[in-house]
Amino acid sequence: MDALATFITILATVLLIAIFARIILSLLGFDPQNPLSVILHEITEPILGPIRQFMPRFGMFDLSPMVASFLLILVINAVQRFLME
Repeated sequence: MDALATFITILATVLLIAIFARIILSLLGFDPQNPLSVILHEITEPILGPIRQFMPRFGMFDLSPMVASFLLILVINAVQRFLME
């Protein structure tokens, strides 16, 4: 059970880092056809896409990365609390 909890924590952390990297690249105006941008899009879109369906856009701002980050942090904290027990 500890191995599964550790795997979930690592996966959530990797997704969180990928989301932050995607945000930074989009703010810097990185080319969306760049291989790094494509890889980050492929990694993060499975979590951001469903959130976007339920979240309204606020003008040109997409808040789905913020919601996804919040959810991933909650998962990481929950798993770490489970490991402490």
